[in-house]
Amino acid sequence: MVVTHLKKRLEIIVEAPALHRLTDRLNQAGVTGYTIVPVLAGRGSDGTWSAEGLAGDAGRLVMVISIVDAAKADAVLERVYSVLARQIGIVTVSDVQVIRADHF
Repeated sequence: MVVTHLKKRLEIIVEAPALHRLTDRLNQAGVTGYTIVPVLAGRGSDGTWSAEGLAGDAGRLVMVISIVDAAKADAVLERVYSVLARQIGIVTVSDVQVIRADHF
């Protein structure tokens, strides 16, 4: 039987120009890993939008996904908020089960 361990999954959507500030804060908080993916299109309170045709990073969004130990989540989120307080951004936190707890 495989044993699972409870962790927290953070999904952070942020404007591309703020990405390096965000990853710096994650690194400072001791986050051991994250994945960055482009956000291509979506729908929000202002309607639909798309990154298609954008020439630079302005207006472009990325999602940073990380899994952290539940005991570290609040400290990590404080550092994330220090970046997002002045930026467009969305943060979600959810419970996940992992099988290799030592990776997080």
